[in-house]
Amino acid sequence: MAGVSRRYPMLRRTRAMWVSRRVWQPRLVFWIGALAIGLVSVGFAVLADKAQDLFHALTGAPGGWRWYLPLLLTPAGFVFCAWMASAFFPNSQGSGIPQAIAARHLRDDDDRTYLLSLKMVAGKIGLTIVGLFCGASIGREGPTVQVGASLMLQAARWGGLTQARGLILAGSAAGIAAAFNTPLAGIVFAIEEMGRTYEARTNGLVLTAVILAGLASLGLLGNYTYFGVSHDTVSFASDAGLIVACGVIGGALGAAFSVLTLKATRRIRRWSRYTPLKRTLLIAAVCGFLVAAVGLAAGGLTFGTGYAQARSAIEGTPLPWYFFIAKFVAGVATGIAGIPGGIFAPSLAVGAGLGSALGVLFGSSAGIAALLGMAGYFAGVVQAPMTAFVIILEMTGNHDNVIALMCASMLGYGTARMISHEPLYHALSRVYIADAIRRKRAETAATAPAQPEAA
Repeated sequence: MAGVSRRYPMLRRTRAMWVSRRVWQPRLVFWIGALAIGLVSVGFAVLADKAQDLFHALTGAPGGWRWYLPLLLTPAGFVFCAWMASAFFPNSQGSGIPQAIAARHLRDDDDRTYLLSLKMVAGKIGLTIVGLFCGASIGREGPTVQVGASLMLQAARWGGLTQARGLILAGSAAGIAAAFNTPLAGIVFAIEEMGRTYEARTNGLVLTAVILAGLASLGLLGNYTYFGVSHDTVSFASDAGLIVACGVIGGALGAAFSVLTLKATRRIRRWSRYTPLKRTLLIAAVCGFLVAAVGLAAGGLTFGTGYAQARSAIEGTPLPWYFFIAKFVAGVATGIAGIPGGIFAPSLAVGAGLGSALGVLFGSSAGIAALLGMAGYFAGVVQAPMTAFVIILEMTGNHDNVIALMCASMLGYGTARMISHEPLYHALSRVYIADAIRRKRAETAATAPAQPEAA
């Protein structure tokens, strides 16, 4: 063969080109997939903001007759989203992070396709936008993780890449990085939350995906901080009590959110086993009405992501003392309704409201209190303290408070672990893994040859 190559140089060049294509084609597809995550994340963010603004414009200001429109619009929207998710986009419900975690544990590509696919991308984005248009207390950041993982897994299929687990991790990290413009938080999230058994060989995949998705986001939106720039600095001499309170109370409240969501979700699944669609829609209608009622009682503050309220608190304007309670109830009701939507932004809003209320009690700066409350509560919900303080640091652009936020996050995490031993996302991911196992067993049983009856 070597002699043939020497006699025919064209054959040698053709083989070199083939080898080069085999090496570079998968990389090119991977890079395109990472850029696509950034572009899709930006489009998703713009549409989500417009849907939320349209809801507020449609319902009008408090006092007018349109103010009561959510009592009809929100339940109807919840029912529509739950029906579409059950009938056309199964496994699109909820945040999307548990589905991405489950897909990393599944070995069969068909099982992963049930959780991560281009069809899922369309359904997740569309139904999350509809949910925000109806006033649901959801965010787009968790769904962006499922979208990013789906896009990266599809790119892997097209490019012939075989590292499915690493690519799902990379797509998830890129989704977080592009959603918040927080590249470090995307990497930490991949290590701490998505991959509890992190593999060093995925470093390059995660870093490259985060960089390319971040470049796509920066190219369209420019460099920005999610909550603006915070200039307040924690004084340990005077704010030590506030740090402890935000960490412990925030962690306990975050754990309560996780426990309530998990127990309610499991009970609803058992209750809906025999008539799943009918009872799923009934639950969605009840939850939608509860979210609408809480929103009206709170003056409209709890509808949507809670981004505006959290930013207002960080900038120094205290929130009403009842805001965190109302937003907490709206978040639980939305989380168990069976509609697509994340809990990142609403959780940060609850934490900001809690910190704001504690800041008034301790006589501290509203901005500092909001940051510490966000760290404690968010670490309690997801039980990922590194992700909590890193993401808040990057979203506010203030690195002077790193030690204080670390303390609040660790206190929140420790308190939550004493109340709930199951991290929310990982506990929910086991539901999808169990569904995949049951589906595989059912398919095996259906295709197995019938056994002859005993004489």
